[in-house]
Amino acid sequence: MRRVLVSGLAMTCIATANAQQTPAYKFERGYPTSATSQHVRSDQLLQRALVAYRYWYPTVSMEGVFNGNRAVGIEDGKQWGIAAAGPRQVGFTLNSDTPYGSAVIDLSRGPVVIELPPGPYIGLVNDHNQGWVQDLGLPGPDAGKGGRHLVVPAGYTDALPEGYHVGHSPSIKNLLAVRAMPVGGDVPKALEALRAVKIYPLATDGKAGRTLDAVDTTQMSLDSSSLKWEDNFKFWEVLDRVIQEEPVNPASRDMYGLLAELGIEKGKPFKPDLKSRETLTQAAKLGRDQMIVTAFDSDRGDRKAWPDRHWEWVGLVPGSVQFETPAGIDMDARDRWFAQAIVTSPAMFKRDAGAGSLYWLGARDAQGTYLDGGKQYTLSVPQPVPGKLFWSVTVYDSKTRSQVQTDQGKAALRSLFELKDVDSSQPLKLYFGPKAPAGQENRWIKTNPGQGWFAYIRIYGPETAAFDKSWKPGDFEQQRP
Repeated sequence: MRRVLVSGLAMTCIATANAQQTPAYKFERGYPTSATSQHVRSDQLLQRALVAYRYWYPTVSMEGVFNGNRAVGIEDGKQWGIAAAGPRQVGFTLNSDTPYGSAVIDLSRGPVVIELPPGPYIGLVNDHNQGWVQDLGLPGPDAGKGGRHLVVPAGYTDALPEGYHVGHSPSIKNLLAVRAMPVGGDVPKALEALRAVKIYPLATDGKAGRTLDAVDTTQMSLDSSSLKWEDNFKFWEVLDRVIQEEPVNPASRDMYGLLAELGIEKGKPFKPDLKSRETLTQAAKLGRDQMIVTAFDSDRGDRKAWPDRHWEWVGLVPGSVQFETPAGIDMDARDRWFAQAIVTSPAMFKRDAGAGSLYWLGARDAQGTYLDGGKQYTLSVPQPVPGKLFWSVTVYDSKTRSQVQTDQGKAALRSLFELKDVDSSQPLKLYFGPKAPAGQENRWIKTNPGQGWFAYIRIYGPETAAFDKSWKPGDFEQQRP
């Protein structure tokens, strides 16, 4: 059954169904016994913590993205990172298809300007809770022609200048994520295109603020995930820090109230007692596990891209901005997305030829068994792949949801690079496993024995055949010794 939400308080019903089995409560003359009251209070705390965990997970995940840059010395509001990424950059389903840049947009002193030159950029701004603020570049209002974008904080009352594409954010800290398409496989040129992006505070005294300096993190080992927090008490400490730093968003007051019952409240210290600490730790572990099941073992019928294949849609609410449906927010789809990926945008969830890109998830082989890093597989890809720009297959570690790390040093097979010279009139066979197939080293991704993995197929500039089922990839086929 698809789970939806009309009010945040209704999420308690979802958590109750997912929490551990509640013992039978005892009442005397209509009143709870002392033991029943104790059990109820304990159950309520766990249930509320599970609801809070899943609702606020995107916020803590976003803090992981911010912290990745901070950990390598990139300061909020002063610098931003650019990279031709690879497996050394840990982050939920990041890929090495295009160089990308990420910046913390700090609105504490007012609006911030993002200037994009004309060119093949794909960008977005998300708030601290991974809520969509605006698109930039090809999927945005400038449509790749270049333009000035303005990110404005809540409560800002000064007149806004003309000539800007404006996005309003409810949070102080925001993420700018922008890609530069490597036209013709020219990665250095794409990196230079990122350097040409200008980010600076809006002028309030006739002078524009300092432009953020670009820092190339390509060769740096960088972790922009929430992996070290997501299944332990640290999750709540990170969340409390964000709650203290950010203004309360009136649209989510019920969920702030839920946090207050857990001891996290703006303007007050977070000091849970030992029992509460144990329950919150348990909730972080259970909540993470529930989201992983939703991500990789969903029983939803609409997850499958093709009825006779094991490839699945990553985004399950096509055409949405934040997983909205006529019935409310599709919480199941929301959990699935944020357990695997980061950031949201309406351009990411389109399923038509106007979409900027399209993703499919493959976690099982042709027999429906999870992919095993100790086994050899092949994948047949019909040619030509229906994309105007390029396409790729990227391999991810199932535990980290990040690109698989091996001594091969790569995790993707891409039409602009490794596969640029293939015969596009014949089906293409790709290889995956711990050993390189003789003579096919350039069409092979190494995997780690003893570890599960999954893959994304991405098509950039997808064409009609990617949606009407006239084109479909094969399943992963295990190769017997």
